[in-house]
Amino acid sequence: MSDDRNLTDVTAGVSRAADDGGVTPNRWRQLRAFTDARIGLGRAGVSLPTDRMLAFQLAHAQAIDAVHRAFDVEAWCTDLADAAIDGPLGEAPIRLHSQAEDRMMYLQRPDLGRRLDEASREALAGDEGSAQQPFDLAVAVVDGLSARAIHDHAVGFLDALSRELASSAHDWRLAPLTVVEQGRVAIGDDIAPRLNAKAVLVLIGERPGLSSPDSLGLYLTWQPGDGTSDADRNCISNVRPAGLKLESAARRLAYLLGEARHLGLTGVGLKDRSDDGVIDNDGAGTRNFLTG
Repeated sequence: MSDDRNLTDVTAGVSRAADDGGVTPNRWRQLRAFTDARIGLGRAGVSLPTDRMLAFQLAHAQAIDAVHRAFDVEAWCTDLADAAIDGPLGEAPIRLHSQAEDRMMYLQRPDLGRRLDEASREALAGDEGSAQQPFDLAVAVVDGLSARAIHDHAVGFLDALSRELASSAHDWRLAPLTVVEQGRVAIGDDIAPRLNAKAVLVLIGERPGLSSPDSLGLYLTWQPGDGTSDADRNCISNVRPAGLKLESAARRLAYLLGEARHLGLTGVGLKDRSDDGVIDNDGAGTRNFLTG
């Protein structure tokens, strides 16, 4: 009886595979409608189906391209101007560069990507300590490991953030916008003190994954400086249409900004409780029973 049942199962499986172009289906396949993760790929014999293998190779190539793609600052500044964003986030940015002279040096020497070069420091010298009162926030747009993420999403996010800050209960005094080539997250710690800013937000292209070559990362740091570590930052990751939507990320960041201003800190001491009222695309929230 058992052998007959197994033979029936095998025969049915072969029949289904024949109907699906020789690919044995996977019961998890329907879940692929909800995620970019590589699940339910099926198999052809003992191997991946050819189309799935080719898709993997394409994703790998896109990730490599994202890392090596040059940041076209002129084009990005033009896109920013065309967006006509209200307020300081829509103004022409101060253009800066890290101590990493080119892409190869940037990839081999992460430390050089964390500091401004001499010309950039001089460019900020006129603003250093010039304000009677400190700015509340400096925003730096940094190419990071994916210039594609900056080209695709940074302007849209700045627009969403500008609207969030305009509707905030707080009056946010923003430092001049900066844009940085060959930069790492910590370069914000070099920028904020020179602009006399209490906090810095770094928009950076994240290390590409095999399904996310265009992921934008947001790093918020209160009172950054030479002694700042990653434990002093809050991060919002995977900001892109296929991940965390730009408007949702802007709302979450606005929440963190308000809490950072109230508590005077960021990092491990600042918990992101914006999901206590779950953030969704239309802005309506429902209580999260796990944290409420």
